[in-house]
Amino acid sequence: MEIRGRFGLSATPFTRELPVRHRFAHEQFDIVLDDLRTALNDRMSAAMIAPAGTGKTALVRALRDALPEARYRVHYVKVAGLSKRDMCREITAALGVQSAGSTPGMIRNIQAAVRGASHTDGLRTVLIIDDAHELRPEVMALLKTLTNFAMDSQLLLSLVLIGQPPLSELLRRPELDDVARRIAHYATLRLLSRDETRAYVVHRCTVAGAVKVPFDDGAHDAIFEIGRGNLRATDRLALKALQVANRRDCDVVDHTAVIEARRALWP
Repeated sequence: MEIRGRFGLSATPFTRELPVRHRFAHEQFDIVLDDLRTALNDRMSAAMIAPAGTGKTALVRALRDALPEARYRVHYVKVAGLSKRDMCREITAALGVQSAGSTPGMIRNIQAAVRGASHTDGLRTVLIIDDAHELRPEVMALLKTLTNFAMDSQLLLSLVLIGQPPLSELLRRPELDDVARRIAHYATLRLLSRDETRAYVVHRCTVAGAVKVPFDDGAHDAIFEIGRGNLRATDRLALKALQVANRRDCDVVDHTAVIEARRALWP
C-alpha cells in the first residue's frame, strides 16, 4: 500500500510542491513577509539572511505571490558564483531583454528595460537574487551600478537579496559599504522550536488531506531532536518516517520509525 492510502492523504506530504496558499502560517514568517513588502512598497531594497532550511525559499514564493501584478514586475535570479558578465547575462534573461557583447552594454539594456517598465507601463521592477552569499565581491559591487538611475535620484529598481549568513560578512566588506547602505531592511529567520516543529508537521499533514495526524508524541519528539527545527530536515525526516511505518504495515509513526528514517537519510 502506498503512504497516501494508508494514512488517508490526498497528496504526498512534506514535498517542495507546496502551493503558497498552503504555506505554514507563523508569526516570524508573517512579520518578515510584511517587512519585505513594506520595503518594496517604499521602492527600497531588502535582504533576507538566514541559515539553510529555515524557509527562505517558501517566503520568496509568498513574497512574489503577495506583490500585485498591476504594480510590480518581479524577476528571479539564482546565483552560482558568476562573473560580472555572466551575472548580467542571467539578469537580462530574467528580464527578457536583449543581451549584449559587453558588460556595460548589458547594464544599459537592463536599465533601459527597468526605465521602460516604470515610465511606460507604470510597473515597479523587483529583482530577487537567491543564494546571494555566493556573489563575488566585484559582482556585488555591480548591484550599485544597476540601481543607479538619473545620478542616483530615481528609485526604479528594488533588489531582494536572499542568502545564508556569509552574506552578512560579504556586505560588511569596506568596499561594499555603498551596496550595504542601499539595503533598507535586513530580515532574518530562525529554526523552529519543539512546539513549532510539531505544529509544522501537523500543518503539512493537514494540508495533504490527513484527518488524523499519523505521528504519535514520541515521533514528534524524535523529529525535533534529530531535525532541530530545520524545515528541510524535518520534511525529509517526516516523509521517510511515513515510508518506514508503511513498510512495517503500521498505521501510526512512532519514534523507532523516525530513528530508522534518520539512518536511511544521513550517514
